[in-house]
Amino acid sequence: MMDFIEYSKNGSIEIIVGPMYAGKSEELIRRVNRAKIANLRVLSFKPAIDNRYSDNHITSHNGKKLECISVTNAAEILQYIINEEFDVLSIDEVQFLEEEIIGICQRVADMDKRVICSGLDMDFRGEPFKIVPDLMAIAENVTKLTAICMKCKMPATRTQRIVNGKPAKYDDPTIMVGANESYEARCRACHEVIK
Repeated sequence: MMDFIEYSKNGSIEIIVGPMYAGKSEELIRRVNRAKIANLRVLSFKPAIDNRYSDNHITSHNGKKLECISVTNAAEILQYIINEEFDVLSIDEVQFLEEEIIGICQRVADMDKRVICSGLDMDFRGEPFKIVPDLMAIAENVTKLTAICMKCKMPATRTQRIVNGKPAKYDDPTIMVGANESYEARCRACHEVIK
C-alpha cells in the first residue's frame, strides 16, 4: 500500500479529544503554532465535510485559524505525505475520516514524525465515535478536554444534538455538521437522547 523508506520508532501520535466547545481545534492550533515557532515544517489537514467556518482553514469556535488542506478522504493525505517534506502532521476533526487514517497516522509516527489529531471521542448518543478510540489506544499522548454544560454549568464531556429545540433521536444519522444551532455541550446527567 505505502512504500516509505524511512523507518524509526521515535515519532509520536498525540490526540486531543472531548465534546464540542471544549477547545480541541484551539489546542491543535496552539500546538501547531508552537511547532512553527521552532521552525518545524507542518502539514495540516481537515475533512472537507467540515466547512462551517472556512474551506481551507482549521477554525476554532472562538475564531482562531490555521491554514490547512481540505480532503474528502484519508487516502488524499497520502499524496502529501509521500511528496512533501514535513516534521509534523496535524489533522482536525479526525472522526470524519475513515479507518484508513489510523494506519496513516501509525506509519507517519514510525517515520519519526509528530502526529497531532483532534476530534470528538463520542457521538451525540454518548457512544465512541468511530475511529477515535482506536487512535487514542495507539497514541503516546491523549488529552481529553471538557466544556461547560449548557444546562447545569458543570464540566461537560458529551455533545448534545438539538433538533427543533429538542434532543435528537437515537436513530438519527451520526454525522451532521453544525455548530451552536445544532449542538450543546452537556454533562453526563444533563445529556439526553430520545430512544
